[in-house]
Amino acid sequence: MENANNVTCLTLEGHVELQKYRYTYFMITFTVCVLIVCCNSVVIAVIYTNNHLHEPMYIFIAALLCNALFGATALYPKLLIDLLSERQVTYYHTCLLQAFCIYIYAAAEFTLLSAMAYDRYVSICKPLQYSTLLKIYTLKKLLFVCWFLPCSENSVGIILTSRLPLCKFTLNRIYCENYSVIKLSCGDTSVNNLYGLFVFSVAMFSAAIFIIYSYIRILAVCLRNSKDFRRKALQTCLPFHFHYFFIEFLIIPPLFNPIIYGLKMHEILKRIQMLFSWKNGTRVFFLNFSVQ
Repeated sequence: MENANNVTCLTLEGHVELQKYRYTYFMITFTVCVLIVCCNSVVIAVIYTNNHLHEPMYIFIAALLCNALFGATALYPKLLIDLLSERQVTYYHTCLLQAFCIYIYAAAEFTLLSAMAYDRYVSICKPLQYSTLLKIYTLKKLLFVCWFLPCSENSVGIILTSRLPLCKFTLNRIYCENYSVIKLSCGDTSVNNLYGLFVFSVAMFSAAIFIIYSYIRILAVCLRNSKDFRRKALQTCLPFHFHYFFIEFLIIPPLFNPIIYGLKMHEILKRIQMLFSWKNGTRVFFLNFSVQ
């Protein structure tokens, strides 16, 4: 570890009183991880196996849940290993890979939500053109762009970070992320900082503006139509973003997505009920979900 070229390991020091609460942390984290995998997988399987749900709205939901599984895979396995290890260390290049995957997950959330906002905008504001504007070929292109852009943006960021010389080897984090790795460098990080600001401004901020604009247009159309139209339109929109922004970034993102979409989207909920229902004589027992 005399110089940056020979450094192979970084130490993660973001854990609080790990020796005292090691197994408590592990059990909580493991439970959350299992719930994330199970809940997301159930909704994805329901959408995949029901041809009736092979529509853009539900395909975007499945894509968002797949992205959640990707993000959870990037974070939880290494975190669980660290919780049971005496030393919380990671290889430098493994750290960059984890940061790359986590940033792709975060950026793809925004691009997928933008695509979902466009889907709802066309469905509600231009219903007669919906089948034309969102053909299966267009849907595939949108999904490709939703992951291609984050991969491209973050590839440049990680390459810029990997070229920096290291002079510190301790991360005050429980996982790797690009900005924290940059702070370990003793070189000039101005290019990295400018690029990070550019990506945030252009990619994240523009996606948020597009989502807000789309829903302003949707609300304007709803206000000009009947109460029944507003109810049906908002019922399909609320699970997509309003619940998302209040819950998604404040608690546990991959865990609440399947709950929000599974319980709020009537067609998905109905098929989940069928999946977990069973017959006992002449009685049929369903999971006690409330359908609104």
